[in-house]
Amino acid sequence: MPDKQLLHLVIGGELKSLDGPPEFKDLSRVDLVGAFPTYQDARRAWLSKAQQTVDNAHMRYFIIHAHKLLDPESDHDHEH
Repeated sequence: MPDKQLLHLVIGGELKSLDGPPEFKDLSRVDLVGAFPTYQDARRAWLSKAQQTVDNAHMRYFIIHAHKLLDPESDHDHEH
């Protein structure tokens, strides 16, 4: 049986501030780099983008472990 797919998203953008939790300056300009099946693949994409934007301290990229957010068992649409 194949391993369960683990979905990782890499996103980035310019932050409003470097203090506190990350908040993007403009959500319409958030860079959705892509979806990746392994953390290693996502980290490579993250590192590439982070290196390209190293001169802008407010530009940050993140790896989101989306598989932890996807839980088909929690689908309550079918409950009556």
